[in-house]
Amino acid sequence: MALNGNGCCWVQERILSGNGCGVFLTPRSRSSTAILPLKSTALSFSSSFQFQGFVVDRKQSSSSIQTAAVRHLVGSVTKTQGLRFAVVVARFNEIVTKPLLEGALDTFRKYSVNEEDIDVVWVPGSFEIGIVAERLGKSRNYHAILCIGAVIRGDTTHYDAVASSVASGVLSAGLNSGVPCIFGVLTCENMDQV
Repeated sequence: MALNGNGCCWVQERILSGNGCGVFLTPRSRSSTAILPLKSTALSFSSSFQFQGFVVDRKQSSSSIQTAAVRHLVGSVTKTQGLRFAVVVARFNEIVTKPLLEGALDTFRKYSVNEEDIDVVWVPGSFEIGIVAERLGKSRNYHAILCIGAVIRGDTTHYDAVASSVASGVLSAGLNSGVPCIFGVLTCENMDQV
């Protein structure tokens, strides 16, 4: 989205099919606010403006305004043939991470993922998960990477540093590699929560 010199916005949306659609946003009077769409799909707005083909009117309730630009994309994992996955697992707190790994592998089996299409990589602790996940993603050998770990609060502030670092590390791994990195790291106060 970009503003031009006249206070108008240009929005360009790329849908997975590769088709793009453009919409001009132009400011409108504050006296009205309801969207009157060409097609109906749910969307809500809090300010008043006009889309090309849409009008925002404040008199309508704010929870469900309609627009044709919204598309719902739903994935399916019914066809797993040819898909490869990596699982990065922390050794620290293995009493927790090993059962999580077994559950993940069982779920892969339920979806008919072949064992030879899953690589399990063990790392020393949750802190190291992000860097390994990123390297695996950049290898372009995997369609998704599952990250498993457990960070349990102790009597020191170590928990806060590790929990924050592993969360941002897994997020960065997905963003930097372009491969989905699933956050399967437990962050718990104590073993009872685990």
